Amino acid sequence: MNRLADEAALRRTADLYAQGADRKDKQLWRSVLAEDCRIEGPGFVTEGLDATLQSIDALGQMFRSTFHKVHNQMVMIDGDRASGETYCTADHLLNDVDQLLRWTIRYVDEWRREGEDWRFTRRKLELLWEETVPVTVRQG
Repeated sequence: MNRLADEAALRRTADLYAQGADRKDKQLWRSVLAEDCRIEGPGFVTEGLDATLQSIDALGQMFRSTFHKVHNQMVMIDGDRASGETYCTADHLLNDVDQLLRWTIRYVDEWRREGEDWRFTRRKLELLWEETVPVTVRQG
């Protein structure tokens, strides 16, 4: 039963990370990121919680809105550490035109249990492909 609870908790970290990005909610990210976290992707690396939290501000400046969908996740748990892959699709509503920049992502993840919680210690964003999609933006 512990393994199933751990797997559910690890999945929840990915869901909260996505929700935090979309809501620009630093408290949500703070709840799932370790103090010594490292987040990296094409053209960027952030090290440490404070630096990583600032990337939420950058998202808000780069895009009108984002919408992350977490898909499948495979994890390997070894005591208080875990590693795995999380698949995600991230839609980014562009600032100047009614288009989405859609990324298909594989995250290579590492977690550490801290007390009762699992926290990301490392997330490597691997961009598998991207596409631009026209959209109709509805107000309200």
